[in-house]
Amino acid sequence: MNGAESLVLTLLKSKVNVCFANPGTSEMHFVAALDRITGMRCVLGLFEGVVTGAADGYFRIARKPACTLLHLGPGLANGLANLHNAKKAKSGIVNIVGEHALNHLKLEAPLTSDINGIAQPVSQAIYTPKEVRHVGQLAASAVTSATNTPPEVSTLILPADMAWKDGGIVGTRLPPREPNLIDDAIIKETAETLQKREKSLILLGGNALTEKTISVARRVASKTGAKLLSEWANARMDRGRGVFSISRIPYIVDQALSILQEFKNIILVDAQQPVAFFAYPNKPGVLAPSEAKVTRLCDSIHDIEDALLRLEDKISFSKINNPAKNIEPEMPSIPTGQITSDGIACVLANFIPENSIIVDESITTGRNFFHYTANSARHTWLNNKGGSIGFGLPLAVGASVAAPSNKVIVLESDGSAMYTNQALWTMARENLNITILIFSNRSYKILFGELKNVGLTSPGKISSKIFSLRDPDLNWVSLSLSMGVDAKKVSNMAELSKSFIYAMEQKCPYLIEVEL
Repeated sequence: MNGAESLVLTLLKSKVNVCFANPGTSEMHFVAALDRITGMRCVLGLFEGVVTGAADGYFRIARKPACTLLHLGPGLANGLANLHNAKKAKSGIVNIVGEHALNHLKLEAPLTSDINGIAQPVSQAIYTPKEVRHVGQLAASAVTSATNTPPEVSTLILPADMAWKDGGIVGTRLPPREPNLIDDAIIKETAETLQKREKSLILLGGNALTEKTISVARRVASKTGAKLLSEWANARMDRGRGVFSISRIPYIVDQALSILQEFKNIILVDAQQPVAFFAYPNKPGVLAPSEAKVTRLCDSIHDIEDALLRLEDKISFSKINNPAKNIEPEMPSIPTGQITSDGIACVLANFIPENSIIVDESITTGRNFFHYTANSARHTWLNNKGGSIGFGLPLAVGASVAAPSNKVIVLESDGSAMYTNQALWTMARENLNITILIFSNRSYKILFGELKNVGLTSPGKISSKIFSLRDPDLNWVSLSLSMGVDAKKVSNMAELSKSFIYAMEQKCPYLIEVEL
């Protein structure tokens, strides 16, 4: 067998059976191997940012890696923004990046580049075979990296001659790194801190936001009087009826400072110390009070559920006057007339289906969506951990490939959607069960607020033009239809409700342009 065949067989043997691809000449032998070897689902993305974002979304739902297929250094570079998001979300991905044949590199052909240097910022592990017999085993090592605790973004750089030469050997995946257990001393210290009855916050993030871990954290909070919050952006959170509802630390610095100022103790459970997204003049970067004691219970390398269960066992039970209670508001009624952010939230709260997957890149329009949907049907909420926009549509592709029977709902701002609108074509080609809500305010609305946050005056002529998406106006219905996704524009609440209910009944991609 040749190197490409050994690579494909190794991936399949390692349970990697989905490939999000945008190949070129250097990857042709890998593509040819897919024709000869059955078992790999190959999904084409028309832009590498769609490919890498889809691999991120696939991992977040399937909890196992997919591979990407990218063309040389420029192809990898086109996908970097969503690989950044994936790395921040601790998603496991196996990137396969084609390279010139080894004897061709010295010729400095036009597409020659430093692929290793491009890959380093977004890869925890990089592998480059120099002999064809090593291709399979290095591929197995890349899969091990992507399935470690925590999962990693790994990159296999595949020279073209390592793909076409004979002598390939199927690799054997080594056992991934297992989660560590927390030392008893840390469990004891955390328990003692919580039992002091001072104002304490248990801050959840990462893998601490499953239904099981949330439930244990709630019991700990109920025994100690602590409050539960999550980070603003989370890779994945279980939510909805029957799951304890956790609020997030607000994005707005002043709001976050107001909420956090009361706490004397902050317990981090696979979370980072609260910090602002950006630096602002005369505002702190660290959002927790300077005098607060910060205790890191566990991190992404640990068994989170085990740490919380042991913490619960360590805490002596005592009745708390105000135990952590689940606030389950009644379903809000849907307003009529003009479309508002709260009105959109009411539609979501009432009509999202059971076990749906919400991909949230709604930026400013959707800041209240989280609160309104706390008591909706059970669902999984995916946020942008890395902050690089253009992740929503690609992430939905991967999530839907991972869970084809679940409705995926994308809450998407118009400006962010333009970064990776090619994902609509992939949704149509794969007939994915996705509904997209595009919030069309025809501007980078968040930047108007950020201008004030950094202490500058109201936007002038130039900044207003830079922040505007008008002249010409985007037409999302036309754009969507041109890519094969049925679409409708709505301009009032009655139209939005009707269209959303219709979309929830479809098993194919559907886009609703929400005119704001």
